[in-house]
Amino acid sequence: MERKEFLRYSAMGIAGLTMFPANLFSKESIQSNGRLFPESLAYTIAGEWKEFEISVGIAIQELAPAMEIHTLAFNGKVPGPEIRVKSGDKVRVIFKNETELNHTIHWHGIYVPWRMDGVPYVTQMPVMPGKEFIYEFIAEPYGTHFYHCHWGTLLHMQSGMFGSVVIEDDDDPIKKQFPYDREYTLIYSAHDVNFIREELNGMIERMKERSYLMKKGRFDPERFNLFNTKEELLAAIEKGYQPPYLVNRRSSAELPVPNWFTVNGKSYPSTPNLYIKSGENIRVRLINAGTENHHLHLHGHDFWMVCDDGVPLPQPWKRNTVSLSPGKTYDIIIEGNNRGIWTFHDHDTRRVTNNGLYPGGNLLALIYEDLPVEERMVSSTGRMKMGNGQSMNLLPKVALDE
Repeated sequence: MERKEFLRYSAMGIAGLTMFPANLFSKESIQSNGRLFPESLAYTIAGEWKEFEISVGIAIQELAPAMEIHTLAFNGKVPGPEIRVKSGDKVRVIFKNETELNHTIHWHGIYVPWRMDGVPYVTQMPVMPGKEFIYEFIAEPYGTHFYHCHWGTLLHMQSGMFGSVVIEDDDDPIKKQFPYDREYTLIYSAHDVNFIREELNGMIERMKERSYLMKKGRFDPERFNLFNTKEELLAAIEKGYQPPYLVNRRSSAELPVPNWFTVNGKSYPSTPNLYIKSGENIRVRLINAGTENHHLHLHGHDFWMVCDDGVPLPQPWKRNTVSLSPGKTYDIIIEGNNRGIWTFHDHDTRRVTNNGLYPGGNLLALIYEDLPVEERMVSSTGRMKMGNGQSMNLLPKVALDE
């Protein structure tokens, strides 16, 4: 990997954030927490089109304090920026490839024309290094969706190439039924950091070789493992070609075994918190852009499930645990009716670990901003200790090993 590319994009990455108990409720902490959610991507108006620009580069991603990996990133961020538009908008996305790898963008759950679907060799050719592709579509249907790379999908998605798409409607059926002012987007993923490192390096080396051969006019379908038809593939096999999936070419499956689990690109204790006030409703958009099932459980509350894959449910229903499978999106409404600090986590606790150590992973909290200080004391008889740093004997603490 190119050092200059690492430096260029790492400066744009999201810095890790550990919330200390003494300032958890401060204005500064709440503002800092806001930076752990996807940022809406700005657009320009070009005639009838809302025009967005997205590039992909190599970045340094901090999963948790002192834990960094090299990864891929849309606009230098993991997850990529959020595209937020109105239903019926004409959307144009100028996608620029600033890596040495091929890429595409698939618009998951959105009714795009088939040539805009982002599947390499099926709807389009891959976007090669240094090239760009323009995606155009009408923003439909309403709801919570996401985008991701569809080239080398097993590697590129867990390497950070995903982001949210929110299609709004002025006549929002959810806001009518559950009035809310605040909403949060949570994008879940899983990462095998060793697989990412080895596969990225291997893919870059293969791309360098293929680019060299193409420049020299020495395109070889067998070297590229690319054929016009299945019949061409079968004919090549008869002549001695060995597909790359054969055991003698790839001795083991080498499938990723995730050891890091993230929400918005972060693992505990750097995960974002959900802030709420007594009597307030908040909307939470849940997106699974990874390969694992997440059984998300909220302590102290039931919540209303209001949308499934962006589609408003005709009859919202109450739950306190929801199974978020790969590719799914759910919208939930949390009602602020039980003041406190409450855990929101994966009940498959293997996903609440950092490299196998609990607690970690996709552990986060629902925090009532109006929780009185006396309710946050370590015990009812505990004494508040005020020092030069205004430190207080309060909950929660940051635990790295239980």
